[in-house]
Amino acid sequence: MARISLDLLQQFVQVARLGNLSRAAERANLTVSALSHQVRQLEQRLERKLFDRGPRGVQLTAEGRRLMEAVGHHFEGIDRAMAGYRSRREDVLTISAIPGVMSSWLVPRLARLVAAHPELQLNLQSSVELVDFERDPVDAAMRYGRGPWPGLVTQRLFGEWIAPVASPALLERMADADPADLGQWPLLGDPGDRWRDWFAATGGKPPQRYVAHFDNTDALQRGALEGMGVALGRMVMARPLVEAGLLTVIGDRYQPIPEAYFLVYPEHAGDHGGLRIFRDWLMAEARKYGEAMSSTANGGAHA
Repeated sequence: MARISLDLLQQFVQVARLGNLSRAAERANLTVSALSHQVRQLEQRLERKLFDRGPRGVQLTAEGRRLMEAVGHHFEGIDRAMAGYRSRREDVLTISAIPGVMSSWLVPRLARLVAAHPELQLNLQSSVELVDFERDPVDAAMRYGRGPWPGLVTQRLFGEWIAPVASPALLERMADADPADLGQWPLLGDPGDRWRDWFAATGGKPPQRYVAHFDNTDALQRGALEGMGVALGRMVMARPLVEAGLLTVIGDRYQPIPEAYFLVYPEHAGDHGGLRIFRDWLMAEARKYGEAMSSTANGGAHA
């Protein structure tokens, strides 16, 4: 058998890691068609079927798993070795964040950073997937969770609060209902089943059923905006809508949750000039927001 190029093996490893041709093609700066051709070419050279293709992506066959076990760790080692040598311009900064936080919290504040540091070129990536800093050309990421993340510098930005929110239209329809008895209101089920904790803390009685249940926060918030029911809004994303009059906090209780927001980056990126500027600015913005939200939650005023 003729020698197989490292490029073909590298594309195979990328597809195997992601389980999705589209995402693998995007990372490799190839079209899906071109990447599929390379995978087929490797299969033909090896005379083995490496992937089973389905509507939800690709899965390794037994032969594919065997090949991945043989070569995958070698490419991981190369990625780790090269991570410290990837030079980045000091004035170019790539930041990743989950879409809701990017649009609701980070972007509305970035004008101040750009005005103070017009020399910075920002590349913003919205994704629910965790960044792999050894392979992705990203300098830092804003993450939501409990942290820390092993192998990364992890700096806490601010905590998160939840509160019941509803559209003005729903409040008008429920004008005769008691805001203290939310179990009688149409409720929207949330990711993580926060309502259970909410009623346990407030002493109320949960409903027998939800009007609808959502598996992601963006869709849940949209349901509340459309008047479907009351949602437990995460304030980082719900507060701008409350301030705009599109949602209203019901009652005066805000409940802190264990999750928080963090800035994370690999240690070797700490000396990047642009990242230092962004980090200092972000920590100052986070401190102001955290203090304001704590005051709102403790004072019982609407956000």
